Amino acid sequence: VLLVDSETGQVTDRLTGLSDIHGLGGSKGSRYLVAGSYSEVPEEEAIKVEKPASVTEGEHAAHHSRDAARKSPTGAVSILTAINRTDGSVAGRLQVPGAVHHVAVSSDGRFALATHPNADGVSLVDLEELRVMDFVGTGQAPNYAAFSPDSTRAYVSNSADGTVSEIDLSRSIVRRNIDAGEYPEHVVIAADGRTLYVANADAGRVTALNLDSGEIANTYAIGGEIHGLDLSDDGSVLFVSGRGEDKLAAIDLTSGQIRTASLAPAPYHLTAIRGTNKLYVSSSDEPKVWIVDQASLKAIGTIAIEGEGHQMVVLP
Repeated sequence: VLLVDSETGQVTDRLTGLSDIHGLGGSKGSRYLVAGSYSEVPEEEAIKVEKPASVTEGEHAAHHSRDAARKSPTGAVSILTAINRTDGSVAGRLQVPGAVHHVAVSSDGRFALATHPNADGVSLVDLEELRVMDFVGTGQAPNYAAFSPDSTRAYVSNSADGTVSEIDLSRSIVRRNIDAGEYPEHVVIAADGRTLYVANADAGRVTALNLDSGEIANTYAIGGEIHGLDLSDDGSVLFVSGRGEDKLAAIDLTSGQIRTASLAPAPYHLTAIRGTNKLYVSSSDEPKVWIVDQASLKAIGTIAIEGEGHQMVVLP
């Protein structure tokens, strides 16, 4: 995991000892950065879960006993690592059922959620106690997740069946599945919690879901394969990375107008850096992250990385 000063674009640290990190989550209210591994091992060969320093042996044994009772649907497990934001140390490691694709952390820092495409469900984690609370079946090949602003619900895109699952976090159940268009992947939620924007990756469009009605409110045609999504600070512009056509798009959500700019090769994950008018955009073909001006959509710098840049998290 690479740590970058978002004001300067300078690399400040590198967290090592983490296996095949694919998902990465954090929030303003969380004490932890949560990293998910895409590597799987057979359940019977899994490492013993480390006891967090904040809990007693008895509490850890009780929690681990409950977690062990939930067998992996795939017969394989991977590891979620909770990393202390203050010093980068490992606070705890948790076994979860199957490879982790993406990780989200609620704004209040209480929950983490990891998607498991091979297991057709998600792991819900209590970050106060550092334990896996539940495995929740969603739909086919769950991909990306976002929490509601009030941290009471989570929304998970199911890429293989064209839906988004709404999870009630108080009961760890799916309340409803919402039609989200063809092959939904990345999602981002509006600040008021009423609209979820969904990347229909292969279809080259973005679907806006009205979460009050559960209906599609709008669609925006970008063209080519798309991937990452994020919103401007004021929520009026939606940024989209167009990997298939080597471009970035900015959708004015008031007028519906779309402006684009070339960016090559293969813009992939995209994250808005709050308070700076910048985007960080990774490439799926080259080991770098572009620093992009939001107004012009032009690259104004690059950050060298190792391998492919995947999930990016902005922490204050």
